[in-house]
Amino acid sequence: MITAPVDVALLPLTIPTTIDAPDAADFISMVALRNRIYREIAGHDDHFIAADELLPHYQPDPYQERRSWLVEADGRPVGRVGVDFPLEAGSRNASWLIELIREVWGRGIGTAAYAHVERFARGFGRTVLQSWAEHPEGPGPRLQPPTGSGSIPRDHIARFFIRHGYTLEQVERCSAFDLRGSFQKVEQLLAVATAASTGYRLVRWFAPTPPEFVDGYGWMKSRMITDAPAAALEFDEEIWDAGRVARHDSLYTAAGRTLQVTAAQHIATGELCAFNELVIGKDRTQASSQEDTLVLKEHRGHKLGTLVKCAGLLAWRDVAPDSPRVITYNAEENRPMLDINEAIGFVPISYDGAWKKVLE
Repeated sequence: MITAPVDVALLPLTIPTTIDAPDAADFISMVALRNRIYREIAGHDDHFIAADELLPHYQPDPYQERRSWLVEADGRPVGRVGVDFPLEAGSRNASWLIELIREVWGRGIGTAAYAHVERFARGFGRTVLQSWAEHPEGPGPRLQPPTGSGSIPRDHIARFFIRHGYTLEQVERCSAFDLRGSFQKVEQLLAVATAASTGYRLVRWFAPTPPEFVDGYGWMKSRMITDAPAAALEFDEEIWDAGRVARHDSLYTAAGRTLQVTAAQHIATGELCAFNELVIGKDRTQASSQEDTLVLKEHRGHKLGTLVKCAGLLAWRDVAPDSPRVITYNAEENRPMLDINEAIGFVPISYDGAWKKVLE
C-alpha cells in the first residue's frame, strides 16, 4: 500500500482472471467508479462499460504494461489511477489517468496521486508523460493548442495539468450520430463515394478477423500511428503481426462485445487500403462507438473515408437496431475526417484535451 498526504491511499488493483472470481471485488468497484466519474463529467452514460467487458483490457498484454490503483480517501474508494507503458523497443512514453469522484475534488488527492504517477514513470525510465481528459464547456478564459485547432476552457482539470508542468498539445472532438434519425444523407453520400471509387470494393467482417484479411488489417492498424494527426504528441511505431491482431480482436470477443470492420479493398492488387470500426457491448441498447478510421495516404482522393464510414453505418442498423447513437473522436486538426463526419450528420458533443510533459 502507498500512502500520501490528506489521508489518501493508493491500493494496487488486483486483476481477476474472470469477473466472478473470488478476488474480483476491487476491480468491480473500480469500474463502478469509472462509470460514475464519466457520467459526472459528461452528463450522460455513453461511456458506460460493464465490468466483465472491460476486464479483457486489463489482462496481461505482450504489447504494453498496465498498472492500476484504487484511490481511497477517509477509508473509502473515491477514484482510480492508471499508468500504461508501451513495450516497443526504446520507448520512452507513458500514458496515465487520475480520475476522482467530483465530491473529493479540491482536497489535494489528485496532486498526491500524481506525485506517485511521476515517480512510478521515472522508475520505468519513461520521460514523456501524456494524458487525455474531457473538458466540459464553460464560461471564462480558454486554452488553444499549438496546432491552432480547437480550444478548451481553462477549467479545474486544465489548471491541474498546467500546475504540474503539462502543455496542451491537441484538442479532440467527441461527436455523435443519431441512429434513430434519417439515413437519407448517409445513403446519398455512399452513392457519391461509390461512384468515385470504382477501383475499389467493400469488404466487411466481424471480429475475429478472417485469415485472408489479417495481414492487411494489421498493416492499416500499424499506420494509425504514422498517418493520423498527432500534433506534438509522441507515439511509438507499432508492428501488427497476426498475434497482435488476434490480441486486439480478443479484447472484444472475450467479453461478448461486437466489433464490425468495414474496409475498402483495391481491386487491382487486393490491398486493403481504408477501414472503419464500429463497436457495441452486449447491451445493444447502449451507445455504439466508432473507433479507428483510416485511409492509407497512397489511396487518398477517392472518397474512401466516406465510403467505409457510410457503408459501415448502414450495415450497423441491422447489427444494433436499438442503439441510439454512435460516438467518435477526432483531432480538431483532422479536417478531412471532420468534414466527412459533419456531412454524414455527426454533431459535436464534447472536447478532450491531450496533455504532455517531458521529464528532465
